[in-house]
Parts: sequence; C-alpha cells; structure tokens
Amino acid sequence: MKPNDGQPGLYLHIPFCSAVCPYCDFSVMRVLVSARRRFIDNLVAEVSIAARDWREPRPFDTVYFGGGTPSLLPVEDLACVLDSCRAHLALATPAPWVFLEANPEDVTPEACAAWRGLGVRTLSIGVQSFSDDVLRFLGRRHDAQQARAAVEAAQAAGFNTVSLDLIFGLPGQTAEAWQRDLATAVTLAPGHLSCYQLTIHPFTRFGARLARGQLSEIPEEEKADLFDFTHRFLADAGWPAYEVSNFARSSDQESRHNRKYWDHTPYLGLGPSAHSLAINDECPKGTDQKKLAGIRSRRADVAAARRWWNDLRTPQWERRVAAGERPVEGEELLGPRALATETLMLGLRTTAGIDLDGFTMRYGLDLLAANDALVANLVNEGRLVIRSGPEGRRLVPTLSGLCVADGLAMAFDLPLQR
Repeated sequence: MKPNDGQPGLYLHIPFCSAVCPYCDFSVMRVLVSARRRFIDNLVAEVSIAARDWREPRPFDTVYFGGGTPSLLPVEDLACVLDSCRAHLALATPAPWVFLEANPEDVTPEACAAWRGLGVRTLSIGVQSFSDDVLRFLGRRHDAQQARAAVEAAQAAGFNTVSLDLIFGLPGQTAEAWQRDLATAVTLAPGHLSCYQLTIHPFTRFGARLARGQLSEIPEEEKADLFDFTHRFLADAGWPAYEVSNFARSSDQESRHNRKYWDHTPYLGLGPSAHSLAINDECPKGTDQKKLAGIRSRRADVAAARRWWNDLRTPQWERRVAAGERPVEGEELLGPRALATETLMLGLRTTAGIDLDGFTMRYGLDLLAANDALVANLVNEGRLVIRSGPEGRRLVPTLSGLCVADGLAMAFDLPLQR
C-alpha cells in the first residue's frame, strides 16, 4: 500500500435513500424535491461553517461523495456543493481526486458523462450482488442485469477507477453462490473491489428480524471460510487485497481517500453522522486546548489528535446548520496510547502491516520488545510475519491474521501514557 502524502481528505455524507435500508444504520431521507433542496442548501451552509474552524493548511486532495447515495441527486446539486467547497476550503490544484458512490439503477451513459464533467475520477457502484434472489433479499431496487449494465456504462465513460461493492456472509448463502458473484465481478474487470461481510445492526429491519428469531447469521466458522476463499480467489484472479475488505488490480487503483482513514491523515466530514479528524495544532477552534496541550507535553514528538462527529439525525443536523451552528454531536481527544492503539489496529487490517521503525519514532515504543512473547507466538501460529527490507522492518499479517486482525491488535500491550 502506497503511503499518503499527508494531504487531508474531504468527505461529504449525503444520506438520500429512496427507502429505509434493511441492513445498515445510516440516517435516511426520502427523495422529495423540497427535502433534497433543503438538504443541499444546508450542506452548502455547513461547508462555510466548518471552514471557519478548520486549521489544516494543506489543501484537500480527495473529495468523497458518499452515503445513501449521492447518485440519486441531479449533478447540479453535486456541483453546487463542490462550488461551495472551492469557495470556502482549499482544494488541491489543478483538481482534487473526486469519488462518487452510485446505485446501479442510477448509472447510465448520460449520468456517467455528467459525473465525469463534474470531475469524478473514481465511481464506486453499490452492486452488492449479481444474484436477483440476493438483491431482493437485501431490498435493492436494481437487478443483476442492471448491475452488469451499470459497470459496463461506467467503464465506457472512462473513469480512472471503477469500483464495485459486494456483500457476502448472508443467511443461507453458499460458497458456490458467493463464488459465482466473485466470478462475475472478475469477468467485468473493474479496477477495484470492496467485499464486505454482512453486519446486521440492531435498529434495522434485519436487526428486528434477528431479534425475533426470523433471521439467523451464519456461524463464525463459515464466515472465516468465506473470508479466506474471497482473498484467495481474488488474489489468484489478479485482484490482491491491500486491506481486509479491499482489493485492487494495481497499486494505482487503490483508494487514495480511504487510506487517509487508516494512517491518521486529517480529514473533514460534512453532512449527517460524518466524522472528522485533526492532528496537533490543526485541531479546530473550540478544542479543549489545555487538555490537548497536556497530552502533547507528555511526549513532544507524539501527535495528539481530535476526532468529532456530526449529529446522525438528519432533521436535527439541518436545524443546527440552519441556525448557523456546527452540528457536532460528540468528540474525543486522542493521546499517545489511543493513537498507537488505532495505528496498530488499522495497520494490521492492511497487507502492508505496521512500519515498526516508524512506530518507534512516533510513539517512543519498541513494539516488538514490549510484546516479544506475544509476537513470537503469533509468528509461530502463522498469524504474523516480520519482514525486513530497504525501507525497514514491518510487522505484517498473514491471511489468517487478517481474518482476526482486530483481535490480534487487542492482544498487544502498549505501555504508553494516555
């Protein structure tokens, strides 16, 4: 995985769903013209409100339209939001890399041409499956034929990267059925694939069915087998993983934006439920500066950070923005231990692993020396490997390690001050 250059990313969460999603917990809105116009006006207003407090001097080199999805909106609405970003925030020149999430039923040659004109370079299509039965179960509006047509239209339009989202681990799904989905995706030859295991959230239609015993998740052992199969199948086909759920045909097809989340590059999130992260002196006005200074003073070369998130309820978010307020629902200050823990957890979710020398330089902790017995055991179990090269030593998860990456990270001891 290529390193980031440190430039921040901008995320715009647009939760316009035509119906309540049965399996995720995103905030949703119905697509009424009046609601759409009000939402866009408030998102434009939030750009200017957030710009007053954003201190990061480097320009945003990625802009990600995500959420519910933005492909339901006319391109004029998206352009209005981008124009506000250019007016109030520093965007990279000549242009940032723009990402757009899209539903297959919205992807037409005409729409692709409009998005290309907007500056979109990566189009991420929420295919989910190429099985009509699975799509009906998931409550999707498109069918398998529309999914294939969407991918073909996007590729013909000339986007730099076409990415497909697929879901596996559904109740009753067989390995053979999942293999057919993967084989279809490989045949279509996108630049990037994201394969997510189904997670059922409590306050959703699927969550309610699960609670009533009308739905059951597949056993953990079957989930692990499907995970292993996914990685092996795609690697053999030419789409090696670079993160637990992400696969790319080449390094230049990897997500420039998502990498920022994995290595603590600053990012600004706008819209309902969007998260943001700022490092050290770039933390926005309003941060508890005394507490932040206390974190930094414990070790001068370790960054302190602040993460905050917007109200996930769209009506409340709108009311606060309309009143000229920042719609922040909560925040947390991250000291050395929290940042080191996240660095470990996120790094072990990638095939690049942990830069051990960089970890020592940043946190003043020799990760291997502090966890020698644990690392030796995990290496013997085939979960981790230690690699040395021109760029130093790395602690890298194997495929069996990636499967339990979060659990691996939690086993490490990080004797750092909070």
